[in-house]
Amino acid sequence: MSAIAYVAGGCFWGVEHYLAELDGVLGATSGFMGGSLTDPSYEDVVRGDTGHAETVAVEYDPERVSYEAVLKRFFEIHDPTQLNHQGPDIGVQYRSAVFYGSEEERETAQQLIDKLVELGYDVVTTLEPAAKFYPAEEYHQEYYKKTGKTPYCHVPVDRFSSPA
Repeated sequence: MSAIAYVAGGCFWGVEHYLAELDGVLGATSGFMGGSLTDPSYEDVVRGDTGHAETVAVEYDPERVSYEAVLKRFFEIHDPTQLNHQGPDIGVQYRSAVFYGSEEERETAQQLIDKLVELGYDVVTTLEPAAKFYPAEEYHQEYYKKTGKTPYCHVPVDRFSSPA
């Protein structure tokens, strides 16, 4: 039986790309969560006024990889100290967020944030209850695999083993 983690960390192309590589991840889907508009399109969300975040739904096998390991990798592939942007992408739709589905997931995310704060990172990642997930248009799915391009605003950093 699989489980799903919902995370937002800037442009969903890079988040999807790096999390899909994690052993135990069965699939990753780019989409939107956390806003007020029903069934938003990319064009709606990119305006920055719907409240949605570019979000990735990460389907994983809990027998092979834990929720904590998925989130740890998430915190290492984006900069959780940047408020409402990642690299050149600016706006609330590019915020850093974990959308939790249970109190246990919220606690796990909070523990990882607390660890990063202890290491000196000024984490701005929000913890938000999971809401309806809207998959993005097909051309956004597996973007880097389809185009052969390289993620431009996500650089993996081992944040948990050394101070900021």
